[in-house]
Amino acid sequence: MMETPNALYPDHDGRSDSRSSEVQSKKDSHLYKVLKKRKHTPPVVFLKTHKTGSSTVQNLLFRKGEMDRATFAFPHHTFQFSYPDKFREDFVEQLPEGSTHFDILCSHMRLNVEPLKRLMPRNAIYITIIREPVGTFESVFSSYASTVPAFVLAKEAAVNGSALSAFLESPESFWDPTEPGNSLGNNPVSFDLGLDTQLWNFSWQADVTLLKETFQLVMIAEHFDESLVLLADLLNLKLKDLSYVRHNARSTKDVAPLDNTMKAKIRAWNSQDALLYDMFLKLFWEKAGQYGLERLSRNVALLRASTKRIRQKCVARKEAPSEEVDSFTRPWRTDSVTILGYRIQKNLTKQEQRFCMRLVLPEHQYHQHLYLQQYGRAMRTV
Repeated sequence: MMETPNALYPDHDGRSDSRSSEVQSKKDSHLYKVLKKRKHTPPVVFLKTHKTGSSTVQNLLFRKGEMDRATFAFPHHTFQFSYPDKFREDFVEQLPEGSTHFDILCSHMRLNVEPLKRLMPRNAIYITIIREPVGTFESVFSSYASTVPAFVLAKEAAVNGSALSAFLESPESFWDPTEPGNSLGNNPVSFDLGLDTQLWNFSWQADVTLLKETFQLVMIAEHFDESLVLLADLLNLKLKDLSYVRHNARSTKDVAPLDNTMKAKIRAWNSQDALLYDMFLKLFWEKAGQYGLERLSRNVALLRASTKRIRQKCVARKEAPSEEVDSFTRPWRTDSVTILGYRIQKNLTKQEQRFCMRLVLPEHQYHQHLYLQQYGRAMRTV
């Protein structure tokens, strides 16, 4: 398949020219319109959930979509579809010239099934990823300790102690459900899935039925490689398309140690997330059984071997703090935690460099690159 010319990626000395990048990307946009090909991968809707490994899946879809010259459904502004509002069609940028439909939607949103069904082709595959609720909530709390109002209050109340411990002692005293900024403060995955946790007792049967009918695959973060193999089967991907590095991961020093009491409190506070996780974990292994457990095990081993080789080829060192990473591949930074990034190997061919740069490119930079390539203009930031 033809490789897209791409001046956006720096040359071997690590320099890049933003002006020439935009000029080249406008040329790429023209090529995109002229050379867009019929793809074998079906259209995809990926619900990107918070702190579940979703950025790693998104990077995989970005890379595959760019290679296939897919048309991405991008937010009209910035990197999210007006989160935390439920998804609407008017949150989406217009179709680019020469395209008749969107092929991939994988930016952050809060699920709203009906407008998604109207926007995307009928044969679109719907996927998402969830994570065990204890790990999810600990990561959400750590990552958004300075932005979620309930977490900020707990941090102030804790003084010198653990803000998470203080919050879990009495979460209702910090969490105001009427405050929009608190959306991730309770059952964050349920919220991303579009559920109203305040009405759960009345709507859970209909909610669960809708989710089961909507998603062909709910990936499980704790079984990430197995999830990728099932995804490959669903989307007609090859194992070579699935190699990855972890994106948007925290430094281990920012991961809070949890005893059994804290874990139990987290599950109790996020009881709806716990119910959904247990249900989808069971469904996941049912799908794995249908695929064939021995076959799954063989392909997971192949995927891990392939991923190891590609990481050794591409990555110059293990995950590094963002301040130690080149500006072009520097991940999103936060006041609360250290997000890890990567530096690519030197002495790569230009083709290898383009591939490796895409492999490690953080979410925001990849968004900007693909948007510029698709529309020939920079993203709107406000």
